[in-house]
Amino acid sequence: MTSLFFGGFMINYKELEQKYSTPLYVYDENKIIEIMHDYKDNFKSDEFNTKVLYASKALSILKIYRLVKEHGLCADVVSGGEIFTALKAGMNPQDLYFHGNNKSPYELEYAISNDVTHIVIDSLSDFNHIEAAAKKLNKKVSCLIRLNTGVEAHTHKFIVTSHIDSKFGMLIGSKDLNQTLELIKKSKYVILEGFHSHIGSQIMTMEGFYAAIDKLLDYLKNFNEVLSLNIGGGFGAKYTCDDKPLEIKAIVNGLIKYTTEKLHQLNIKIDTLMIEPGRSIVCEAGTTLYKIGALKQTPNRQYYFIDGGMTDNIRPALYQAKYEGYIVGKENLPKRLVTVAGKCCESGDIIMEDTYLPDAEEGDLLVVKSTGAYGYSMSSNYNKALRPAVVFVHDGASRLAVRRQTFNDLIEGEIDENI
Repeated sequence: MTSLFFGGFMINYKELEQKYSTPLYVYDENKIIEIMHDYKDNFKSDEFNTKVLYASKALSILKIYRLVKEHGLCADVVSGGEIFTALKAGMNPQDLYFHGNNKSPYELEYAISNDVTHIVIDSLSDFNHIEAAAKKLNKKVSCLIRLNTGVEAHTHKFIVTSHIDSKFGMLIGSKDLNQTLELIKKSKYVILEGFHSHIGSQIMTMEGFYAAIDKLLDYLKNFNEVLSLNIGGGFGAKYTCDDKPLEIKAIVNGLIKYTTEKLHQLNIKIDTLMIEPGRSIVCEAGTTLYKIGALKQTPNRQYYFIDGGMTDNIRPALYQAKYEGYIVGKENLPKRLVTVAGKCCESGDIIMEDTYLPDAEEGDLLVVKSTGAYGYSMSSNYNKALRPAVVFVHDGASRLAVRRQTFNDLIEGEIDENI
């Protein structure tokens, strides 16, 4: 088998490798569009407005922002660079929500001057920076306050974002939060739009979201205004056969139903309910194609070395993330226990440890599944590695979305003192 089944069409692996080389990020555009519509078309209510914000950090390139715009989503952005890219892709600045725990004055002024005026306040200091930028530009901004609900998702400690000592958000009832609210009341430039919460990532159950909604709405009943809520993202994706993510329709229907019942119970209203899926939109739609090089047998381990590694997928080293994959043309052959390692000068440069794959030969093509989120966006030039190309497959045809770096790209910003 030399073909990759994407969006109902067959793409030949050898053709992809010959046309674009490896390592190569490959995205199923049809699948991304389908998932976007699963969210947007089902996340609806007769009692309040709804918005689906694509969480840009999962994959922030021109192509994905164009799809976000084309299919009617908004976007969550966390840096000046993400804002720049989204605007270059043609997104409406009013469809961007600017997050971050340490937005710089330059980033804030860049955002506000480009009419990105939905901003999430992360701390008292952050509020002061936001107000100063808005005042300097004489523009009003509409802000949500990120609340730390204390609800912890049961995921890796580095991707839990709502425990009481998290770097994100303000604790409900804290002095800083109360002071921020008082300052907003007095401000001529900052308008309170509502509140935001994000409890973590790669979450496979709904209980944490429901607990966060309880905390948010119990807090919201203290306000006379009809405000908005953003309950974040973190919806799980399937990396391996052990992962059991919920279906999108079940997630959004559950959130709408639970929020509606809680609103009725408390006899309050909200203007808009927002969610921020990122990983779950692009993760399973993306794969990475590698070429197997050297093979090595140690006393206790069989290594397959690939032409990429932690420079194009840092997640196994950073989070101990697990992946599955297969060798093109050998899918049905007997498998053995092996470790797939990259070419970086790091012992931790492992893509798949103790996985089962057939006997390999140099030159075989290896597909690693579910690499669409945080692969390219977290890639690096460590060891002066070139960032791979990014290809989108749509209706049977492949198209380059990001070209492969060249050696000249590596030193583009460097100063040669001999010149």
